[in-house]
Amino acid sequence: MPFSLSPEQKQSAFWLALWLACGLLLYALGPILTPFIAAAILAYALNGAVDRLERTRLGKFHLPRSLAVAVVILGFLAAVTALVLIVVPVLRTELPLLQAQIPDALARIDTVLSPRLAQLGIHIKLDGSSLRTILTQQIMTSGDEIWTTVLASARVGGSALLGWIATAILIPVVLFYLLLDWHRLLLQLENAVPRRWVRQTVGMAQEVNALLAQYLRGQLLVMLVLALYYSAALALAGFEVALPVGILTGLLVFIPYLGYGLGLALALTAAILQFSDWSGVIAVAVIYGAGQVIEGFFLTPRLVGERIGLNPLAVIFALLAFGQLFGFVGVLLALPASAVLMVAFRHLKRHYLRSSFYNG
Repeated sequence: MPFSLSPEQKQSAFWLALWLACGLLLYALGPILTPFIAAAILAYALNGAVDRLERTRLGKFHLPRSLAVAVVILGFLAAVTALVLIVVPVLRTELPLLQAQIPDALARIDTVLSPRLAQLGIHIKLDGSSLRTILTQQIMTSGDEIWTTVLASARVGGSALLGWIATAILIPVVLFYLLLDWHRLLLQLENAVPRRWVRQTVGMAQEVNALLAQYLRGQLLVMLVLALYYSAALALAGFEVALPVGILTGLLVFIPYLGYGLGLALALTAAILQFSDWSGVIAVAVIYGAGQVIEGFFLTPRLVGERIGLNPLAVIFALLAFGQLFGFVGVLLALPASAVLMVAFRHLKRHYLRSSFYNG
């Protein structure tokens, strides 16, 4: 008897194929989806504040949602601007001082390394004039190749810069419209789910929402604790820029490696400028080494991992796995994505334990 599909099976196959085609189209459009994905993440995080502000009443005055959205977005942009204003004065203060201290720093490095290099048969001085001579010789030897590389990098960098500018302009615009129509969009998504799956889908979405809320609260606690720790530790070590560097390191910890790396670079720069010996560098190494241990083995697994139900080993594995699969963006979204996958796995496990395959 020839194999044939029922009308219901044909409809299911058609709609599954259509959804698969839409998914492939979104994958192909991945490079231009960055502002929309970023705006959607921000909209999810800021929607609670918009709802609370919209429910606020001053006498008989009711705040329209559009105005509430505008106030929340302006507040968010003001917070980002304040963070930039913390960093920029530190950089403006430290960079000229660093430039003035470079000869002394090179002299100290030359005093340490030159005798050891001489023992290996390498006779070179690491002072300013010697480095300028070496750079001049390299430029004269391979000048055409260098200029070709510089021009190619300038073209690529210019395109990337224009892309970043366009993304930075587009994100607030998309964020405004997403927040304005947030509840209507969620209702449309719910109405698009096949009726036979709507109850299970809504239940899973509610579980994911609760887990992500716990994640955000846990991550904010980690940021606050680390900002206090780095500021206090650097102040006790005698750093003049302890407050801005400590706050910056703590607040950017939600971006794995970037916040820590930027704070470490600023602290090392301050140590080289402020201290005439190696005591400042040693203090930075101890403070940031201890901070990384505290964050990686205590704060993140307990305040974030336990709040979303992930074992500390699962947190570490999720960061490594998503970083390997999706790069920097994967590291950034590893824990919230793991929370979503954990909800799906929990429902799959429940279905498996009730199946005839398991119980037969």
